[in-house]
Amino acid sequence: MPHKHAVILLIAIIISVIAGLASGWLWGETMVSIKWLGDLFLHTLKLVILPLIVAAVISGVCSLGDVRKLGRIGGYTVLYYATTTAIAVLIGLVVVNLIQPGVGMTNLSHSIPDKIASKEETGFSDIILSLVTPNLIEAGGSNQLLPIIFFCLIFAAALTTIGEKRKPVIAFFDGLNEAMMKLVIWIMYFAPFGIFALIAARLGMAGGGDAFFQEIKSVGLHVITVLTGLALHFCVLMAILWLIAGRGRDYLVGMGRALFTAFGTASSSATLPLTMECARENDIDPRATRFVIPLGATINMDGTALYESAAVMFIAQAYGIDMTLSQQAIIFVTATLAAIGAAGIPEAGLVTMVIVLSAVNLPLEGISLLLAVDWFLDRFRTTVNVWGDSVGAAVIDRVIQKS
Repeated sequence: MPHKHAVILLIAIIISVIAGLASGWLWGETMVSIKWLGDLFLHTLKLVILPLIVAAVISGVCSLGDVRKLGRIGGYTVLYYATTTAIAVLIGLVVVNLIQPGVGMTNLSHSIPDKIASKEETGFSDIILSLVTPNLIEAGGSNQLLPIIFFCLIFAAALTTIGEKRKPVIAFFDGLNEAMMKLVIWIMYFAPFGIFALIAARLGMAGGGDAFFQEIKSVGLHVITVLTGLALHFCVLMAILWLIAGRGRDYLVGMGRALFTAFGTASSSATLPLTMECARENDIDPRATRFVIPLGATINMDGTALYESAAVMFIAQAYGIDMTLSQQAIIFVTATLAAIGAAGIPEAGLVTMVIVLSAVNLPLEGISLLLAVDWFLDRFRTTVNVWGDSVGAAVIDRVIQKS
């Protein structure tokens, strides 16, 4: 896409976000009637995710040539993911300890929400098992991307070892990747309409501006805490981008369409096609784009990790439970590991919350305090998740250029 068109589209998406917020705030439930338009956009994005991931990961790994290079780049990628996720959790813990949003809360719930109760028995073994699926078709149908990416990685690694016979197979996936990216460009022109509908309809489902304001007011300090932490981590990622990747504001602007789409859809996976296209337009090495971003969309969840740590401490404060330094260390470790590993499980956010709460023996019914504003905060943490993936691609691009 020409640069001029990219800038125009970015401006259109920004306008659609603002218009969606204003429309949903003013006209409330009336805007629910256009939800189908947002769903159409979301479904169209999800339609291309599976073939795009398969083509991108396999062609990306094969483009490395020697399979041993995958280990080196993969090692740096995982190191980046683990480091930034740990920083995000630490920021969440520091901010929530300073603001203490849960102190003095009343009207505490004493029942576990139905959709949480079904996750009660989930543990770290389920996270490990989620890496491998006995049925790839079923995993694709239920949008479990992590086992699909794992298969693509080992398939591509095997493909690089079979000599001349690999060439037609690699050529097929290279061509498929180019075709899918062309589809993404076409879909992007529909983004302003879809994002407007998604935001306006979701705010309408909350009852409009006045009703949402009443919901957010009851847990206002929690919202302030999470948004403060996410803003700080966004700045940390910006510093990493500048100091390590050698890029700055232009890269942020170039990824703008993906970031605003992440805010509109509240889904890292749905935003994945746009994230990859924006990275490609920003001259990120194709090997980094095809490997780092699909993997990051499933396991690199900085915003989610920060939210989990802050939310767990908020619940402890609301119930008057004093968390010792050792217990907060447990929260730090479990939130970091859970955010990295739980992406292959449906409703990963709920799963990670249950795991972290269970690790420090906090009441699961405390999650009910968060549900009213969770959809709102989800948009901000998803935006940070996508920004973390984007910065990661730039960092690995620098690693590849130096190698």
